Amino acid sequence: MPFKDFLIRFLASGGFISYLPARITGFKKFTGSGMAGTLVALALVPFLPGNRTYFALFCLAFLPFSVWIAGLASKSYQTHDDPRIVIDEMIGYWIAVLFMDRTPFNLAAAFILFRALDTLKPWPINKLETSVRGGFGIIIDDVLAGIEANLLARLALVIWIAYAA
Repeated sequence: MPFKDFLIRFLASGGFISYLPARITGFKKFTGSGMAGTLVALALVPFLPGNRTYFALFCLAFLPFSVWIAGLASKSYQTHDDPRIVIDEMIGYWIAVLFMDRTPFNLAAAFILFRALDTLKPWPINKLETSVRGGFGIIIDDVLAGIEANLLARLALVIWIAYAA
């Protein structure tokens, strides 16, 4: 494999973390790779800018980068939205925690809600996943799932505070 493809696949797969579920289970469908990619995103949160504005700028810069890498990886794997591409889960989760305090509750709520929305793909996420092609099509459904998870995590926090008081 040429170095260019190796680097693209490395970045798109979260440092090849998306390959682990298939290695562990023996299934060739890479079931669980999205969860692995989201776990990488969660693990990287402490290393990302702590300032909300800087974190938003980071996400804003990472978004077109992830679209570009996902598009190149799709060509490298020769299939649209290959399960080994998890850079979309990474940006999606980071959007799910955007502008939130990094408390265990917020990180866990965003994680659970993002994974649920990314897996179930309710409207309009399912519409975007099937109607948009290329790198943008791979990324946009996870970005929308991240936005929805962010809003729902905020609602869960408000409810938690209201009933805990």
